[in-house]
Amino acid sequence: MAGSKRIVIALLLIGTVLVCGCDKKKVVRTIDPSKVNFQVAYDVNFDGILYPSLIMGLANYNGKIESDFFSYSVTCPKNNSVLRIVMDSSVMNYVTIFQENMPKKDETYTFYPLVKWKYDNLIKLKQPGKVDFTFTCYINDEEVDVKNMRLNYRSINECVLGVRDTANKYIDYRWMFAAFVNEEHPWMDVMLNNILEQKVVQRFSGYQISEKEVQNQVFAIWYFIQTKGLKYSSISNTSKYSKKVNSQYIRFFDEVYRNKQANCIDACAFMASILKKIGLNPVIFVEPKHAYLGFYKDKQKKKIVLLETTLIGNVDLVSIDDKIDTATGLLPKAELNRYKKYLTEKEMDDYMQGNMNLEKLKQAISRANFNNAVKYNVDRYNKNKNNFAQPENQSYQKLDITSLRELVQPIQSRSGRMPLKMVSMSEERTATATDDYKNNR
Repeated sequence: MAGSKRIVIALLLIGTVLVCGCDKKKVVRTIDPSKVNFQVAYDVNFDGILYPSLIMGLANYNGKIESDFFSYSVTCPKNNSVLRIVMDSSVMNYVTIFQENMPKKDETYTFYPLVKWKYDNLIKLKQPGKVDFTFTCYINDEEVDVKNMRLNYRSINECVLGVRDTANKYIDYRWMFAAFVNEEHPWMDVMLNNILEQKVVQRFSGYQISEKEVQNQVFAIWYFIQTKGLKYSSISNTSKYSKKVNSQYIRFFDEVYRNKQANCIDACAFMASILKKIGLNPVIFVEPKHAYLGFYKDKQKKKIVLLETTLIGNVDLVSIDDKIDTATGLLPKAELNRYKKYLTEKEMDDYMQGNMNLEKLKQAISRANFNNAVKYNVDRYNKNKNNFAQPENQSYQKLDITSLRELVQPIQSRSGRMPLKMVSMSEERTATATDDYKNNR
């Protein structure tokens, strides 16, 4: 019994020694956090809101724009201190470590870190939400302070148009429209093949042949889009309001195609994506409350053609096939008259007499509509030409997509699988024949 007591007492003494030893090894701060005054700030111009489209659009840009996202402010506690700030992982970013030397004691330094964003996650953010960030400050490997920050974020579809800074100056950001022009979209090659199968043009030659052929290539794209039933939709509102930031909801390339809906800027970005892909130089003209497309007829960018993309939904080429009279194989006269303003008397007569097939009739209707769209903004452009030529006039912007690629890259949206109508016509016919065979077995 006495031996057991001696063992217990010995164990208690050892435990006491270990605890005391641990206390002696406790880390003691050598740097006063209040003197370091570590601060983390998010750009006040953005009203506490992160815009994934802005982050992704500027991902490859190394220059300086009007705003930075995050900033660190630290007062150096001793000469030649090494600062390290660790930004923890979140739904929007990976762990990001920033390190810099601070040579002078009592000097306050401000830094703008390059955040390691999770780009694959940013593109998935289709609805607004909140995100928490944690920042830990180390100086000479000693942990000095921790800061937490909660921000709102918006949908990847929300494009910043402009911000009002602390001096009440409006800063234009509509050059971000270029981020929604995506000439690298994975559906693009199949779409171009579909367009060529309609035989309006034999190939896409860019500026290699003639100015007339340039315009014909654009018409071939216009006609293809009309045969897919694209309609005008005015939806552009965002889900939440900001007092400082003006923004707009924009559909991505695949969203326009899938949903067959577009407002003026959606359609401009969609068309510009295809024009850029085939080697043409598109321009988006932005005015107060409206935007329209332009493209250069020549490689030297001397001659420009304007295109009112909202007119593309003015004619319905999709339902024509359903109106054919099975007895005659032709459109009834009353149905044909619906398109009278797009057809000459000769074209109508040629069709009724069998000298023009239905496909050529639809192309004639589409080309007349295209020619109207080309003329639509001429007077408007000439009236505002001087405004577009003045960089300081933020109400009128001429966005040359090719030039803007030095600043803004395309946002690679989550396109997913191509819808059936995106496959080539030959593949679609094969798929249909196969289905018919299976159904009739």
